[in-house]
Amino acid sequence: MAVSDKVPPRLYAAREPIFPRRVSGSFRSLKWVIMAVTLGIYYLTPWIRWDRGPNLPDQAVLIDLANRRFFFFWIEIWPHEFYFIAGLLVMAGLGLFLFTSALGRVWCGYTCPQTVWTDLFILVERWIEGDRNARVRLWKQEWDARKVRLRTTKFVVWLLIALATGGAWVFYFTDAPTLARDLVTFDAHPVAYSTIALLTATTFVFGGFMREQICIYACPWPRIQAAMMDEDTLTVAYREWRGEPRGKHRKGEGADQLGDCIDCMACVNVCPMGIDIRDGQQLECITCALCIDACDDVMEKIGKPRGLIDYLALSDEPRERQGNPPRPIREHIFRPRTILYTTLWAGVGAALVVALFIRPDIDMTVAKTRNPVNVVLSDGSIRNSYDVRIRNKHGEARPFHVMISSPEPFSVDVEGTDDKLVYVPADTSGQERIYVTAPPNTSIAKAERTGIRLWVVDALNGERTYQDTHFNGRPQ
Repeated sequence: MAVSDKVPPRLYAAREPIFPRRVSGSFRSLKWVIMAVTLGIYYLTPWIRWDRGPNLPDQAVLIDLANRRFFFFWIEIWPHEFYFIAGLLVMAGLGLFLFTSALGRVWCGYTCPQTVWTDLFILVERWIEGDRNARVRLWKQEWDARKVRLRTTKFVVWLLIALATGGAWVFYFTDAPTLARDLVTFDAHPVAYSTIALLTATTFVFGGFMREQICIYACPWPRIQAAMMDEDTLTVAYREWRGEPRGKHRKGEGADQLGDCIDCMACVNVCPMGIDIRDGQQLECITCALCIDACDDVMEKIGKPRGLIDYLALSDEPRERQGNPPRPIREHIFRPRTILYTTLWAGVGAALVVALFIRPDIDMTVAKTRNPVNVVLSDGSIRNSYDVRIRNKHGEARPFHVMISSPEPFSVDVEGTDDKLVYVPADTSGQERIYVTAPPNTSIAKAERTGIRLWVVDALNGERTYQDTHFNGRPQ
């Protein structure tokens, strides 16, 4: 065959259906608990109420896009405080690095949304169609009334789960009870319906049909996580030196030369990714540890020690091959890399906590008007105007004084009022035009530009904040 006639290698393999077998054990139980907790948090959180007073929403967790704020129980994040969100994202990244360097892809195996919803969809599939062997037979058989009934029932339940998933997401962005009523009465905004439809479709397809394909082809993390791991990382692996050579027969000539693995395929049959952990570390492995439960169950039945498949560190292999026990887990967990990640994670967290508690309840921004730069009054005084925006983070309306800090004899006036007070409603911001006037024939009036400091003072409790700006004079 000529070089030009060669078929290029395929970068994508057609999906082969995977039918994981039911398994029980400590890791499977842990995954059930994590699934229940994470799904409970996701579905129920929008319905939790939190009393913030008469002027604020009472939804505990709310992304209020209309007013550009984020509420989390007693914490309220304003748009100019987005650094809190950025800090949480940095902490999430560092936490992912930490857990990956210590225990491999535990995020992928236990708490990733794709894993959690796929586990839920497989549970429904097993409940309706039966365990692995029954599902394999159903897949291969010709279509009949029973197959149509089982498949239809499964798809309907999957669709209801997907619909609940898409609906729960939009509840985070507005008052959940109000939106639920509007959705039922078809009074909700079209954006809500379209968002629910999109998330329903993606959940249904990703959890029901694509499953491991998302992890292998769509998710970048399998290709990145190798940089977070080293020879001391604990990850799911097969003790090849103990299990090989594998063989099914335990009696007869040569049986004593066989390893502990009886090639029962239990580890393969329970794997949601459809791989054989005995082939070594693979990109597809999400370290869900179900193969550990399956293998331990078989080892107990044949009277062999548990742990043929287990959480292992590559650095312990030489020790175990010589018959020595592995190093204590704490030596793998607490090492320079994980300590560094922990320190950085804790440092960012501490900085966010400090910033959260020291932030003021009032804030301001000052914008100097550019046209005109200044105005000469009838008595020769020079006046500058400023747009001052005051953020009142209190739960009630507050009056604020606007003052100036300067040794020069300035006067400050608020447009439209004689009492020189700015009234800002509860938990919102208000903007007013402020006039600063310099008397005639003073050095400040004759200077081209002079730095000044505008203060906003809470008239009720004296709390204050400031912003530096400048005053434009008229040089002679």
